[in-house]
Amino acid sequence: MDTLLANFIRALRNADVRISTAETLDALRAAHLVGYSDRQLLKDALALTLPKTSDERAAFDACFDQFFSFRSRQPPPNARSASPERTDSGRDSAAGESQGGGGDGSQTERRAEALSAAPRRERSGSKDVAARQDHSHRPRTEQDPSFSEGAAGAAEPSSVLGRLLVQGNELEINIAINSAGRQVNVHEIEVFTQKSVYTRRIMDAMGHADLQHEIARLIDGASPAERRLGHELTRRRDWLRERVRDYVEHQFLLHADVTGRRLREDLLRSVRLSSLEQRDHRLIQELVQRMARRLISTYSHRKKVFRRGQLHVPRTLRRNMQYDAAIFELQWRSVRVARPKIFTICDVSGSVAQYARFMLMLLYSLGEVLPKVRSFAFSGDLGEVSELFARNNVEDAIALTLRQYGGGSTDYGQALADFRKLCLEDVDRRATIIILGDARNNFGDARTDVLKELYDRARRVIWLNPEPRAMWNTGDSEIRHYAPYCGQVEECGTLAQLERFVGRLLRAVT
Repeated sequence: MDTLLANFIRALRNADVRISTAETLDALRAAHLVGYSDRQLLKDALALTLPKTSDERAAFDACFDQFFSFRSRQPPPNARSASPERTDSGRDSAAGESQGGGGDGSQTERRAEALSAAPRRERSGSKDVAARQDHSHRPRTEQDPSFSEGAAGAAEPSSVLGRLLVQGNELEINIAINSAGRQVNVHEIEVFTQKSVYTRRIMDAMGHADLQHEIARLIDGASPAERRLGHELTRRRDWLRERVRDYVEHQFLLHADVTGRRLREDLLRSVRLSSLEQRDHRLIQELVQRMARRLISTYSHRKKVFRRGQLHVPRTLRRNMQYDAAIFELQWRSVRVARPKIFTICDVSGSVAQYARFMLMLLYSLGEVLPKVRSFAFSGDLGEVSELFARNNVEDAIALTLRQYGGGSTDYGQALADFRKLCLEDVDRRATIIILGDARNNFGDARTDVLKELYDRARRVIWLNPEPRAMWNTGDSEIRHYAPYCGQVEECGTLAQLERFVGRLLRAVT
């Protein structure tokens, strides 16, 4: 059962539940104390040792219910499960073994594992041995009329997998599937597209090749009984393939769903935002929000406003008068740190609207860390959109911004002139101006004189260009004229590049 619990802990770690080695040992001791017979008692005992937060407890509950589940699926065709006493008593104890991939102490499991891994045997000698094993170890089940005792030996399947399907014991079939799954390392599945690959591997490990040869031989047989047996085995083989496919999907949800999601997220972080499809927007928004929370946790601390080493003597004496001139509390000269200002100017024309969307989303998600951000949008004329974000949630505000200011012919010269008219008096040595755009001005007046004036007044001017560097200074791009009046010009076309830039920005302003 230690293997069962180890697999469960692997699934928990895959579900982002942090579990240390010491906690794993505590869980093993708890499981040995309470045993595996009472499902709820086992769940409560493990819940006391493994999850540490409310989010981890929710993930633990979902993972436990999924891992130790015994799903009632369609039984084998024309066959019933074993006797109620056998089935009911085995469900809870074998649940993890049949679905989650567990224990190694069950005699039934060892028999099924031997069946699934057995090499090809000679047809004549294996038939009687298998029949004796079935009579001595397995409960009798009601058979399809085609396989009744009245049928001659010619109607008996000779392959190992064929006999397992004819027996019709659902529990032993589940255990055989699980044993074959461990044999092919199904827990290493990473993406959902591998479902068919692992389904085929498990079928092969269970003896599918021998079964196929037997079905072909029986269907081409001379007697009606053989042909009837061949068609029945075909039907049960198809049922088994569906059962194996369900098992592989269950293993994917346990071991690879989160991993596959991470792989997709890593891919989206490196894909250019202009190449994203509409169906990816929801996941990108989740990535941006998670990125913002990570940056908040890193930079939410405030810098101290004291310069240690410069003692404020008058204030120290006044503060310690209550102690009869005994100095207990030292007072230091404080320096008030002026909060910086951030102005963002975003091109929301069609070519760069996607970049502006996620840039604005990230900046406004960092409200706990960044000082007050004033945002402006343009394609032709420029306007301030800060109030839109104050009155609406981020998604609605972005949609309104794109509707009001997007779609026009890009004019950076007019946008810079409008910004100068609106904000020149507010731009000082505390101001950081961030311009997001491709600098393609449709061969209009670039108005570099305005950008130079802003550069002289502001603390820093940063230009983020979403285009690849190879495209800069081609066609109507004016980036070569704007770059001399920017302290920083960077390519920023992916979420990973955007996160790196915002991280550096936070280090500079917090």
